[in-house]
Amino acid sequence: MNFEITPVSATTPTTPAGYRQAEPRSSDGSAFAATLGSALAKVQQLQSTSNDLSLKAVTGELADIHTATLASARASLALETAATFRNRGVEAFNEIMRMQA
Repeated sequence: MNFEITPVSATTPTTPAGYRQAEPRSSDGSAFAATLGSALAKVQQLQSTSNDLSLKAVTGELADIHTATLASARASLALETAATFRNRGVEAFNEIMRMQA
């Protein structure tokens, strides 16, 4: 018995279903700055909405107090998350500065 083994031809890389290939990233940090800016704008919008609904609830213009409560909770959570990111960023910066010393 003589078995012949055929060589494997060259393959091309594929992307698994449901995933997209990574796009080249810029090294100047503009994408990060834009993402951070939009996230902070969203936090500010949530704070503003919460303030408006709280004022309406106090003056009696808001029929459903749950709306104001939910807006307040969302704004609070968003602010806490932003503060956590800020603190982690400062910690990372300080750690990098300690490594260079």
